[in-house]
Amino acid sequence: MGVTGGDADYPNYATALAVDALVARRTRGDIAPMVAHLRAQQFSEANGWTPEHTAYGGWGMGGPIRRPPHAGHVDLSMTRFVLEALRASGVDGSDPAMTRARVFLERSQNHDGGFFFSPVTPALNKAGRSAEGFVSYGTTTADGVLAFRASGVPDSDDRIARGIAWLDKNHRSEGVPGFGEGENPQASWSAGLRFYYAAAIARVRPQQRVRLPEQADDGSFRNANRRVKEDDPLIATTFAIQMMTRAGS
Repeated sequence: MGVTGGDADYPNYATALAVDALVARRTRGDIAPMVAHLRAQQFSEANGWTPEHTAYGGWGMGGPIRRPPHAGHVDLSMTRFVLEALRASGVDGSDPAMTRARVFLERSQNHDGGFFFSPVTPALNKAGRSAEGFVSYGTTTADGVLAFRASGVPDSDDRIARGIAWLDKNHRSEGVPGFGEGENPQASWSAGLRFYYAAAIARVRPQQRVRLPEQADDGSFRNANRRVKEDDPLIATTFAIQMMTRAGS
């Protein structure tokens, strides 16, 4: 249960990844308290949240349980990883946690089929605003598709189909789509999220290739852009491996 402590930067994220790792190793006996923790962290009726609240159905960073009206940081990426962990643990798509989550996912999808990062905290949406609310971009759209899949929605569903269509239309091989062209590569979100996007798009659309920076002699990868810590070889190389495994590189 150490990964769920309040000291961690991202306890829900860490707990979700731990569940995935234990399921992959087939040591499922250790995951029950972790799954219970993730369930308790959802913005649900048990914590005072109703469908009228924008955060309803999603997940935040974790730590102390939040109650209305103080949602704190709630985003699509965190919600996706928790949903994937719940799914891996055996939670069915008809489970109330999954049906609640789909309310949040629908609120995070634009009419163009793409997704944005958070309907709760406007400042978290890295591509800025649009006429309808917030600009769709590649990492969040891949996350949205993966989150809907994890919640039990089939690819034939219009919500997923429109997300995939957005990715097919807007995909870029050397950066994350949805951001303005001509950004400074050292400061842009498009470059900073490059490895995350590579790993996510490889799961959604393996045929959509992403060109990564040259691999170092020691086998590692790193992003020259430091915006989201992808300059750390442990982070960048992990995403690169995920992309290569899925894309068959």
